[in-house]
Amino acid sequence: MTRSIVFLSDFGFRNEWVGVCHAVIDKLAPGCSVIDLSHGVPPLDVSAGALLLADSLPFIRHDAIVLAVVDPSVGRDRDIAVEDEDGRLFVGPDNGLMSPAWHLAGGVRSAVSITSSSILLEPVSASFHARDVLAPAAAHLALGEPLGDLGPVIAPDTLAEVRLAEPLVEPGKITCEVLDINRFGNVQLNVRSSQFVASGLDRADRILVETPVGGSAVASTVATYADLSSGEWGLMVDPRGWLSVICGNPINAAQSLGVGGGEVVWLSPDRG
Repeated sequence: MTRSIVFLSDFGFRNEWVGVCHAVIDKLAPGCSVIDLSHGVPPLDVSAGALLLADSLPFIRHDAIVLAVVDPSVGRDRDIAVEDEDGRLFVGPDNGLMSPAWHLAGGVRSAVSITSSSILLEPVSASFHARDVLAPAAAHLALGEPLGDLGPVIAPDTLAEVRLAEPLVEPGKITCEVLDINRFGNVQLNVRSSQFVASGLDRADRILVETPVGGSAVASTVATYADLSSGEWGLMVDPRGWLSVICGNPINAAQSLGVGGGEVVWLSPDRG
């Protein structure tokens, strides 16, 4: 019985990239279940992919193989396969994309560089390692092939890391940044509910949301989108556990505030 593969990338669906990776896996490991976690990671945004993967990890089986590809430097970084302390396997580029996830799982038990000629689809394209290196490696692991058969062992302390930005939490104020903007325009901030409580802002009746470009809104703390009428602003902990700025339909919160990914946002009590 094959192990399932959970596939994450920034490929989108316009080209054949996702489909041909599926085809490679199907050819090498017929019947293997492939779950498309997301292919909408912002192009080349390793941090966004790392965050999405880490937030999704609690819902991924311990015996699954994670195939993660957000690779701005394809052909330069090592292609790696990693086993975490929970026994989950990760396949992807050595650029930190998978590091927050495996740290959540207790760290790295073992890691290898994917170089074995018995695994690669040769000749390997210099610009499409997902097809020729990573998807084949995931397929072989799904069939039960040992990690060591993929290539030489590498020291866990040499693996690249991604460190996600932390907000500055002060009494009555949070300086944070935009993690992501979803298709509805909701603005995900790098603030956990515990940090929101630590600032004391959870006790404020109204909260001022400000951005460097002059956009601002006055929001109330809400539990769900239905708590807002059209045009009303809210702060809500989203399903991934992050504080998000939302606005009642049909207002797009990100457009109204004029913010994009990585930009600073200030939260403070509304004094008006």
